Amino acid sequence: IMSSTIYRFNGKTQCNLAEIDTANTSPFHHKEDIAKAFEKNKKDLAIEQGKLYATGEYSFLVILQGLDTAGKDGVIRHVFSGLNPEAVSVHSFKEPSTEDLKHDYLWRAQTRLPRRGDIGIFNRSYYEEVLVVQVHNMLKPEHLPQTSTSHIWEKRYHQIVNFETYLNENGIIPIKFFLHISKKEQKKRLLDRLSDPSKNWKFSENDVKERAYWNHYQVCYEDVINHTSTEEAPWYVIPADKKWYAHYLISDILTKRMKKLKLNYPETSPAQKKILDSYLKLLETDDS
Repeated sequence: IMSSTIYRFNGKTQCNLAEIDTANTSPFHHKEDIAKAFEKNKKDLAIEQGKLYATGEYSFLVILQGLDTAGKDGVIRHVFSGLNPEAVSVHSFKEPSTEDLKHDYLWRAQTRLPRRGDIGIFNRSYYEEVLVVQVHNMLKPEHLPQTSTSHIWEKRYHQIVNFETYLNENGIIPIKFFLHISKKEQKKRLLDRLSDPSKNWKFSENDVKERAYWNHYQVCYEDVINHTSTEEAPWYVIPADKKWYAHYLISDILTKRMKKLKLNYPETSPAQKKILDSYLKLLETDDS
């Protein structure tokens, strides 16, 4: 039986991405091996979502990070397909707008946080501010005071940890996934987008340009994971060369995390029960 704890980093052990096999599917060998378990996870996730929505006390913030072609869109499409869309919000973080740049770097994420009872999904997130901004040295457009740029990344790691503590203390539970693929697998997926006419629309010239920074991104992701993993907001490094395995792992982690809250539907008070019984009798005797 697979234990997702081997992919979990909570700050107690260091993450070394080079040591994590991106093609690992242990203990499974084929998609068919986990088909039933994956479907059960999706059903259980839907049940837990119903209780989450009914109680309206907590919300979940699912953060999906990964290099281009890592499969973030596919996770959203497959893992969350059985949920009530009324209580799910998805936001993809692209290049900051002029308005975004007039605010602090966490501002646009704060405006997209899920409501109580909802599941919010961030396709990329505020972590881009310590990833792509760091890789491409893009601080200048943020118009930061010169005094605040010293040791900027260490400061931001600290700020993000504090922000996620704030989220947890306010009932917003962040669950962070890094979809870890190999450079070889990325090349295969990019070639697939170029050769398959039905996937041409997915191809971006920028995806190829970003491959030149592959090693730098690996260093930054590893740094980010090691500086922002905590017990309350751990990182899960998901081997993502095999999409079916990544989907299963994420569904399993989410389901177990939601079940851990031990949510139940709100109980009916005696006074409310009395009112409901009166309406029940009224409708039962209604001949129309």
